[in-house]
Amino acid sequence: MKVHLVDGTYELFRAYYGAPKRANASGREVGACTGLLRSFLLLLRGDDVTHVACAFDHVIESFRNVLFHGYKTGEGIEAELWNQFELAEDVARALGIVTWPMVEFEADDAMGTAAARFARDDAVHQVVIASPDKDLTQCVEDERVVCWDRRRKIVLDESDVKEKFGVFPESIPDYLALVGDAADGIPGIFGWGKKSAAVLLDRYRHIESIPDNAADWEVKPRCAYDLAANLRHERKEALLYRKLATLRLDVPLEEDLAALEWRGADRERIEALAAVLDDEDLIERVPRFHD
Repeated sequence: MKVHLVDGTYELFRAYYGAPKRANASGREVGACTGLLRSFLLLLRGDDVTHVACAFDHVIESFRNVLFHGYKTGEGIEAELWNQFELAEDVARALGIVTWPMVEFEADDAMGTAAARFARDDAVHQVVIASPDKDLTQCVEDERVVCWDRRRKIVLDESDVKEKFGVFPESIPDYLALVGDAADGIPGIFGWGKKSAAVLLDRYRHIESIPDNAADWEVKPRCAYDLAANLRHERKEALLYRKLATLRLDVPLEEDLAALEWRGADRERIEALAAVLDDEDLIERVPRFHD
């Protein structure tokens, strides 16, 4: 069997910026959740989607904001999107999808924890992380754990991650620490770019293994001595950035594999959701209801 782990926050943002706005009868904006519902219904019609869970950032801030004040926050998120966060979780629950709303941790941490847990189960053929987020590529293991960009229809296994970033999944946190990740507020190390980080990490795997002096480097990208000086000056910061970019695999998720089996939607919740979304045909579009 396959286990599908869905990045609910990404799906919600994609729906908000990609689907038309739509207000219900009371004037509440529900366009993003309408698009999210459509996306989830399409997913659940897949023949191989038998076990599924969805993780959301219930809030944007997490334990990482305590570690680094420059880390991403909810500042700047439009009110019409904010107001659909909890409704998005209701959409997933109504469809009978195991839902993980994260507060202390992030949605990525929940998916990382679940991927590591279920990949060890002999009954699981493959764990599919449904997200294009590069942070999650650190979870990829051979072809057993893969990342799936549903919109572009691209699947990344371990060799694909290496081809795309120039490093193996285990080095992705180090790569993001050196290069930076604007989406998460990680500034990176001055002067380091994708090519230089890939060259060094392909050889040394992790930041602490990169020698202080460029003269000792077995591979030398352009401006090697400047890069070495910058890393030497900011090595403490680089290790902090790596900690920020490293997914936690100890999120206390209660569900076992059996709990993730999709048995159908909750009719009562779907009826309530249909009323909120002003969607009279919703019940007819749900492929299956559980008993």
